[in-house]
Amino acid sequence: MISTVLVANRGEIACRVFRTCRELGISTVAVYSDADAGALHVREADAAVRLPGAAPSETYLRGDLVVKAALAAGADAVHPGYGFLSENADFARAVTDAGLIWIGPPPTAIEAMASKTRAKELLGIAPLTEVTEADLPVLVKAAAGGGGRGMRIVRELASLQGELEAASAEAASAFGDGEVFVEPYVENGRHVEVQLLCDAHGTVWALGTRDCSLQRRHQKVIEEAPAPGLPEALLDELYERSAAAAKAVGYVGAGTVEFLVADGRAHFLEMNTRLQVEHPVTEEVYGVDLVALQLAVAEGRPLPPEPPAPRGHAIEARLYAEDPARDWAPQTGVLHRFEVPGGVRVDTGYASGDTIGVHYDPMLAKVIVHAETREAALRKLAHTLERAAVHGPVTNRNLLLASLKHPDYASGEALNTGFYDRNLPELTTPAQGEEHAAVAAALARAASRTGRFGGGWRNLRSQDETRTYGDHEIRYRPTRAGGYEVTKPEGVRVVSAAPDRVSLEIADVVRHFDVTAYEEGTAYKDGTAYQDGTVVYAAGHRLTAHPRFTDPREQQAPGSLLAPMPGTVVRVADGLAVGDRVTAGQPLLWLEAMKMEHRVIAPASGTLTALHAAPGRQVEVGALLAVVQENASTEAQEEDPA
Repeated sequence: MISTVLVANRGEIACRVFRTCRELGISTVAVYSDADAGALHVREADAAVRLPGAAPSETYLRGDLVVKAALAAGADAVHPGYGFLSENADFARAVTDAGLIWIGPPPTAIEAMASKTRAKELLGIAPLTEVTEADLPVLVKAAAGGGGRGMRIVRELASLQGELEAASAEAASAFGDGEVFVEPYVENGRHVEVQLLCDAHGTVWALGTRDCSLQRRHQKVIEEAPAPGLPEALLDELYERSAAAAKAVGYVGAGTVEFLVADGRAHFLEMNTRLQVEHPVTEEVYGVDLVALQLAVAEGRPLPPEPPAPRGHAIEARLYAEDPARDWAPQTGVLHRFEVPGGVRVDTGYASGDTIGVHYDPMLAKVIVHAETREAALRKLAHTLERAAVHGPVTNRNLLLASLKHPDYASGEALNTGFYDRNLPELTTPAQGEEHAAVAAALARAASRTGRFGGGWRNLRSQDETRTYGDHEIRYRPTRAGGYEVTKPEGVRVVSAAPDRVSLEIADVVRHFDVTAYEEGTAYKDGTAYQDGTVVYAAGHRLTAHPRFTDPREQQAPGSLLAPMPGTVVRVADGLAVGDRVTAGQPLLWLEAMKMEHRVIAPASGTLTALHAAPGRQVEVGALLAVVQENASTEAQEEDPA
């Protein structure tokens, strides 16, 4: 019997495992990096052990330190979570060699499936060894790991070698293994997976399907169970092939087999030998606790012969600290307020007041709903997200709402991995009602300066006051009766105005706006980041006040490339030096932030006149990285690259 579990992970998944352990009466141990010293998973554990350092390579990827921590804390079992060391066979062996229980599949099964190339060979699927024009497009993938790291779509043969090198470098940084391979790229397929659970006595459960087609950068955003609209014959094939893969490697524990479904055919992608991020939707449909079942299997207990019957439909939305309108740029800062209405499941590693840092994945939480039908689940999830308070860095909350309401997704008839490629501009337009929320923000600010509903009786008509939030210019004036009159936009009557709540009559309908303002944060205008902007939340809309300070671009030379996010410079283009001619769109350097690499490209063709980036340099938002002088002379003054 397991008595104490150390979770070799952080954030949301560590908190998720701890929750089940508490319910079962099992003690818990957390490990944490210096960057996570005050994190929620550390606060929730019964004991915690520090892993000195901040980078994953120094902390959560150091299996020797994790095993040492488990022994020091008196744990008798280790749960790997997902990511980090969860699919590392050597780590699994180190755990068992130390006399601890490994809550996962046998190391031999991990080895067989951890490398995507070896997994395909095991199942008789050969990767491409020589690519011709006829094979395009193709997908370059990392043999180890996942989450979109080390993955590139190649549409032109001339770019293949460069993408192979870039994918290999990213994979080596993320997983310690730079092996990559090439396979045909199936355009606009559906990403469908099968949840497996196997015991040591030969029982294999196939717990239905999940559709995870809504993805950005090959990482999932919205998942649901069961995958809608699949014919029975295809479902039978998916279950049979998944079970066969598990049996072929003597699999024990929870695992997932992933497929790309296109033209009525299922193309094997990989087997993940761990718990998936999206496991909650399966739990909700089948009424099981997969972590509790993992623990039971690790203790050697048999599963019942058949799994429970499925019921209803579940959908999960991943809430990320990122800006979809700015190339999904990850965001950092204080999460001032994080509250989700009750009645739904929320798996998270954050609470109000926590800080979102630069070292790890930007996922804040998973919001999961279950209902009798897919339509009811969609409505319930959208309703919940609309009323959630997520105050802090920019998030993808509005994108999630727009996605759930989009007819292609709502109908279930156009589910495929190209959803965001087709619809992103439409999905990132300002949400309906944003201008009226800006009115409420302006009036709440006025009320906070003068007291509730204005500043009293006035003998003379006042001039308009103007406030700008994003693209919305708001004009208003105090009235003689002590209230406010809105002059822009037209058609708005002020019913009441207080610092935290404003009521407006719009087209004969009174609407209420709860308002919260924070005098710190990052504001954006025309793609440029401004520090210390005022951020206001009004009825779910996130608004940034027009900066009242100098545009940072005016302080830099023309053609300056500023860091779009805080992060670390991981690579500079080979041979790039001051004085080189560059072309518009050419990648100059790569920033790593929150587990993703982001290219910094030349904004125009010209001469590189300054380069302030070197691998390993940590930068803040707005830091000068390079200068490209359009149509400049080739005689450039060299700058210190340090």
